[in-house]
Amino acid sequence: MKRKKILALLAVGALLAGTLTGCGGGDGAASGDAGSAGDSQGAAEGDGAQADSGDDTSPITFEYYNADGKNGNWSETPVGAAITEATGVTLEITYPVSSTGDASEDVALMIANDDYPDMIYSKASVTNLYEAGALIDMTDLIEQYGPNIKKMYGDEFEKLKWGADDPGIYQLSYAGVRGKILTTGGTCQIQYAVLAENDYKYPTTLAEYEEMIKSYLAAHPTTEDGLETIGISMSASDWHWMITLGNPAGFIADAAPDNGQWLIDENYNCTYKHSSDDEKEYFRWLSRMYDEGVLDQNFATQTDDDYIAKLSSGRVIAITDANWHYMQACATLNADGKQDKTYCGLPVVMDPNDKAPTLMYQGLQVGYGLAITKSCEDPVRAIKFLDYLCSDEGAVLYRWGIEGEHYQVDENGIRYRTEEEIAKSKSDPDYGKNTGIGNYVGFPIYGDGVQDETGNYYTPTSKESVIAEYNEVEKAACEAMGVEMLTDIFPQPEEFETPVYSPLWAYAIPQELSNNVSILDEIAFPALVKCVTEPESSFDANWDAMIAELEANGLEETNAMMTEFLATKVQ
Repeated sequence: MKRKKILALLAVGALLAGTLTGCGGGDGAASGDAGSAGDSQGAAEGDGAQADSGDDTSPITFEYYNADGKNGNWSETPVGAAITEATGVTLEITYPVSSTGDASEDVALMIANDDYPDMIYSKASVTNLYEAGALIDMTDLIEQYGPNIKKMYGDEFEKLKWGADDPGIYQLSYAGVRGKILTTGGTCQIQYAVLAENDYKYPTTLAEYEEMIKSYLAAHPTTEDGLETIGISMSASDWHWMITLGNPAGFIADAAPDNGQWLIDENYNCTYKHSSDDEKEYFRWLSRMYDEGVLDQNFATQTDDDYIAKLSSGRVIAITDANWHYMQACATLNADGKQDKTYCGLPVVMDPNDKAPTLMYQGLQVGYGLAITKSCEDPVRAIKFLDYLCSDEGAVLYRWGIEGEHYQVDENGIRYRTEEEIAKSKSDPDYGKNTGIGNYVGFPIYGDGVQDETGNYYTPTSKESVIAEYNEVEKAACEAMGVEMLTDIFPQPEEFETPVYSPLWAYAIPQELSNNVSILDEIAFPALVKCVTEPESSFDANWDAMIAELEANGLEETNAMMTEFLATKVQ
């Protein structure tokens, strides 16, 4: 087999792309007293409305910097206008000016000028803002004016604190609180057509996965369109290597939940995952798949657009990917009438004694969130605005829209969307931009599947809605597998303990540690591709060379630094 000169083509520069973020906890880093966040037992005090009936709703405009998206038409959307009517608050939204969407350049300029927007969702740049003293500690404001904030975060409220050295609360997590995983890509995926041909006996081990792929590949060397069928493909020429090559290794080989580049043991010791013995065997398997022609020979050189195009053609049998990444391809396949060529998520692990932790609840994600800066002249109005967004009224308005326009209420008081509205939300790429529903990333929100006191869901996505929206292929799979939902084939959340720390990838980590991780990733990316693409007979030598280079560039020191960092976050 011809070996391509792959390694020279790898774009090593685009490595981290926000996977792990920088953080810090300098003395006196933030304005305002650290204070006590108080007892989260009082969270249930929230009444689903504003903090008190006498709240000021006179017009006020806050400048809000949002590191994600470009949908700043606040007053032009029904939802934005309704929130303004309820609170008096209008948001003047700004976004990254960099062509790459990198917020770090804007934040650096803010810090240099000591001039900030009133509120900010800065993603990975939050540490720089914290260390510059740009963010206010919201603890006392929440205690006085934020009953709904406390209600939303509930018994995970304490996780909002910056760390052991500083118990202040400098941002509210952007992630859906207590959300349930109702749809998933699992650890890897396979076409429904393959499952159907195997009587829906879905694989749960890597060996079964391999056997099913090879069997289908042998029976279907080409597609109905005459295209050559591909066993497994990936997108690994740029930062997507983490999504299709790196992350699946931890899920499949280590049976570990998503903690970014880290494995965490029962004593909270952190290990850079690409040095794991189990991952060594997984990458050896990939090398064999490459040698045998099952793994796409262009997996490490094709662009991400090329990869998505291959999936969209229906010629790729299996993938190891995140569902958010390949949904575009599934939409194309559905539109082309190739529903059976879309992908079913699988709970595949390498060791049959392991359990795929796909549905495991890892706790509240912190690290990214919305903050109030020291430039805000009315932090009380700002926190009351955020508290309204966390109220039942505000949460429903932001995620469902306007009653009678975007959703209806039946005779039992249950919210629902009409089939026409559901179709519109799925087919119109500007649905969120035009309605304002879920449009402004960074706001504190409830997760999917979370119910209020009336039994209503805070978001339109629920177990019932997911089942109702299954297509015919998905319904057939559920019936054949004897399950109600596609997620029922996975080990269930109650089979796992919720960690006492948040997902490690979501934390804002110290800059020095972030730099160290970048160095390790710069080594691992091309080295792992080399392990896979060179003959399997060279695998052990290539793996040993990678480990030696990692060790020479601070592997053990970085493991120790991450372990020390996590110790400040363990509740």
